[in-house]
Amino acid sequence: MAICSENPAAPKKNVVYVRRAERTEQAPICKTPKLKEVLPLKQSFFECDAVDLAPRLLGKLLRREDVVLQITEVEAYRQDDTACHARFGKTPRTAPLFGQGGHAYVYLCYGLHVMLNVVADKDGVGAAVLIRSCAPVSGLETIQTRRKQQTIKPILLTGPGKIGQALGLTTQWSSHPLFSPGGLEILDGSSPDAILVGPRVGIEYALPKDVIALWRFAIAGTPWVSAPRNTLQLQKHL
Repeated sequence: MAICSENPAAPKKNVVYVRRAERTEQAPICKTPKLKEVLPLKQSFFECDAVDLAPRLLGKLLRREDVVLQITEVEAYRQDDTACHARFGKTPRTAPLFGQGGHAYVYLCYGLHVMLNVVADKDGVGAAVLIRSCAPVSGLETIQTRRKQQTIKPILLTGPGKIGQALGLTTQWSSHPLFSPGGLEILDGSSPDAILVGPRVGIEYALPKDVIALWRFAIAGTPWVSAPRNTLQLQKHL
C-alpha cells in the first residue's frame, strides 16, 4: 500500500511453483461475462484474509458509470505486514483500511497517484488488496480521455495509479461500499484458468520476510500485467 504491503509468506500447501522457463504464456485469459448478467459481489465475499481474497478478485469487474474494468493483477496486504499502512495504526487517513471488508481504501501516493484498495477481512483488522492492473471491458473512450492516452495497449491500465485515474477516483471514494449497486462497485466475473504469483512491487523498505512474500497475483496469459513480469511464476494446484 503505497503501496500497502503484507507480511508472512503465503501458505504453499497444495501449490506448485513452476520454474519460469517452464511456464506457459499461452494460458487462456478469463472470459468476460455479459454485463447484464452479472451482479455486485456480496459483502461476505470480501470478509476473508487478504491473501485469500486477492486471487479471488482476479477476473472480477470494477464498474463506475460507463467504465468497466476487468481486474487482472492485485497485491495482498495484512495488518502485521511491515509494508502495509496498517503498521502505523488507525489514523484519519487509514481509518477506512480498518473498516469492514468490501469497502474501498483510496489514498494518494506521492501526492500524484490515486490508489484503489479493496478492504479485506473483518472490521478492525486493517488489511486490503491493491488493484495493480486491469483490462478494459467498456468505456474505452472515457478511459483514454481520463488517462490522456489514445492507445489501446496495456500501458493504458497496467499500474495502480492508472486504475484510479481511469475510474476518475479521488480520495473521497475511501470507505465507499463496493458491494452496493451504483457508484463504484465490484461485479462478479469468471475466474481465470491459471494464475501467476510473485513478490510484491516497491516495498524494499519492509522486513525481508515481507519483501519475499508471494502476495502478488495476476491472470496468466494476459498482457494486462504491470512490470516487472519476470518475478512472476505460474501457480498450479494439485
